Amino acid sequence: MSAWIRMITDAEADEDLLDALSLSRTPHGTVDNVLRVHSLRPATMRGHMTLYRAVLHDAGNSLPAWFQETISSYVSILNDCEYSLANHWSNARHLIGDDARADTIEAAMFARRPEEAFDGRELALLRYAEKLTLRPAEMERADADALRSAGVDDGEILEANQLICYFNYVNRSINGLGVTTAGDVVGYYADGEDEQ
Repeated sequence: MSAWIRMITDAEADEDLLDALSLSRTPHGTVDNVLRVHSLRPATMRGHMTLYRAVLHDAGNSLPAWFQETISSYVSILNDCEYSLANHWSNARHLIGDDARADTIEAAMFARRPEEAFDGRELALLRYAEKLTLRPAEMERADADALRSAGVDDGEILEANQLICYFNYVNRSINGLGVTTAGDVVGYYADGEDEQ
């Protein structure tokens, strides 16, 4: 476990925290530092986990899982959040399932030139993610209109918006508390594990 503030271990946890920790376990059975950093305030751990599952792992979402993880990774690159990038790019790469394609996407994101790997609705969503992350006060109706023109429906606009907002929140939480991946199992998917 690694952060700039104290994180409570399972062995030290009271009943309330143990309940919150049980909701926060990964498919690997561990609690990642991004959530354990909330251990001094179990209510925020629960809130964080509820939002995370809604934006990334809800069956009602219609954006493809690999692209949700790609948007997450791009926001994390823009915010220079190594923790989220390590986890979510690992997830995206796994879901893309094509190393050459993943390498192209990764290079384009780091160059802040998503047009080198994407076009159409995917490119429009990544441009929206960049503007909302770096220049939120400049957002205007035309940004949503541009997404619609690219074939993104209003439900998908909401999905992308919440995903981008969540990662801006979590990137700032992680960077602001010095959370690292020390002791974590990086990525949502275990070796050989299919999407959940």
